[in-house]
Amino acid sequence: MIDSNSMQALIVDTANAPFRLVELPRPTPAAGQVLVRIKASGVNPLDGKIRAGTAGHARQPLPAVLGMDLAGVVEQVGEGVTHLKVGDEVYGLATGIGGAQGSLAQFAAVEADLMAIKPRNLSMREAAGLPLVLITAWEGLVDRVGVKAGQTVLVQGGAGGVGHVAVQIAKALGANVFATGSAASLDLIESFGATAIDYRANTVQEYVAEHTDGEGFDVVYDTVGGATLDASFVAARIYGGHVVSCLGWGTHSLAPLSFRAASYSGVFTLLPLLTGKGCARHGEILREAAQLIEAGQLKPLMDERRFTLETAQAAHELMASGTATGRLVVEI
Repeated sequence: MIDSNSMQALIVDTANAPFRLVELPRPTPAAGQVLVRIKASGVNPLDGKIRAGTAGHARQPLPAVLGMDLAGVVEQVGEGVTHLKVGDEVYGLATGIGGAQGSLAQFAAVEADLMAIKPRNLSMREAAGLPLVLITAWEGLVDRVGVKAGQTVLVQGGAGGVGHVAVQIAKALGANVFATGSAASLDLIESFGATAIDYRANTVQEYVAEHTDGEGFDVVYDTVGGATLDASFVAARIYGGHVVSCLGWGTHSLAPLSFRAASYSGVFTLLPLLTGKGCARHGEILREAAQLIEAGQLKPLMDERRFTLETAQAAHELMASGTATGRLVVEI
């Protein structure tokens, strides 16, 4: 039997090793932190890269408890925390990066500024599937670009984790939204409120001509990277277009952007967790987004399959296979 000072957690010992269920000491919140009893842990592609030992930018050495996104209940409040109290239902991107214990555990001590009250109309499972993709989409569209009503917004990869949230945020802000995807994802993209574009059936020049009379989109949010980011530079509006990317890590020619007198911004959502700077903004974004969620303007797409700590390995395998049809979450 696990005593009141212990908890269950999943550990990955080495790169690509299987998860191992262990008993660990229950953490104690330091000043500025809260102890959260975790109810659900989101599974992201980055978790898989950390587990494989290929995510050096996340600075999460193994062995480690993985998991960045979580939803749960505040169990204890550290010194100086005033905006959260014991019993609050919360969600956030707050764990599993930079050496911090992850959310595949029964408890975690997290920076209170990174957390927000869970939207009332979301389950713990739904809420845990949102923080990373939600903050990433919001930072691009709101913080970097400041999308306004009436603008044309193109989301590259509109059916993906960040993409399907970006489409809904842009739509809620009053933009005229377009999104690229495969033929199989077009109906799904349309259901989020965007005009769907089959990127395999149309060149970037063709869909720019069709949907913007050749002028380009006011805002292009690239969630794919690589060649798609290069295409995004070509899709930006002449004079004042803005491309933002959450995967702009390669080597790219900026000439197409320069020739359009357009601009570029990058998003690196992990920065507050790695540096301790900007944590409060993450919490603010989650609180602001909660208003859209509770108004019915934003909802995560969830894969219908359910997972627990005992079956978390299967969730990671499903994510790696690329066949999930929505967000994957481990319930604890």
